[in-house]
Amino acid sequence: MDWSNIISIIAALAFTVGVPIALRSRKKEGPKNVAKLVEHLEQMGVKASLVEDDIAGKLGVKRSFAQRSEGLIKIAGRQMDYINVTSVTSQYGVTYYLEYLVTSPEYGGARRRGKTRMVGKKAPGSRGRVTDIEWKGDRYLSPQLNFDYKLKARLLSTELDKIKNSILIYPEPKHNLVRIRTHYLLPSSDLLKAIEIIAGHIKSGW
Repeated sequence: MDWSNIISIIAALAFTVGVPIALRSRKKEGPKNVAKLVEHLEQMGVKASLVEDDIAGKLGVKRSFAQRSEGLIKIAGRQMDYINVTSVTSQYGVTYYLEYLVTSPEYGGARRRGKTRMVGKKAPGSRGRVTDIEWKGDRYLSPQLNFDYKLKARLLSTELDKIKNSILIYPEPKHNLVRIRTHYLLPSSDLLKAIEIIAGHIKSGW
């Protein structure tokens, strides 16, 4: 038996054993992560409430074997409209994300909008700390975000390491919304304000 077959067998065993364990973990931790986020937002003065499944379905929030929504949270009085807690399961475990949803009928228009990603930059001698950020992707949105120095200052003062130094923005014209995605964490005031600034750019007609 050659090494490629051995590796394939090991990978199959890891999948067979690892996924059921991850699914059991998700069943317990998923609802806890949603509840913790709602409580955290309320403590910050954000009006947050869980949304029923029928509304979630209309927003394209789906449940599947590998990736699903653990809970959709309605946000009142903010630029963002919802926060969706999602989980992605593999043989290596469960990874949780937050999707800040910004809705508008304009996103279903004729102009094609592309994905945009924030990339953290580390200067020599910074000991791994992000000292600058750059937005890459959509030719309209990326320049707006790159020239918003208040947004940059907010982001550089947040816990960027906890979101893996990246934020992904991607439009979904089918559901008339844009998703701003980060790794799961209980957001600080600065991070939440940064997300609000991004959502404001999106709602301004990007």
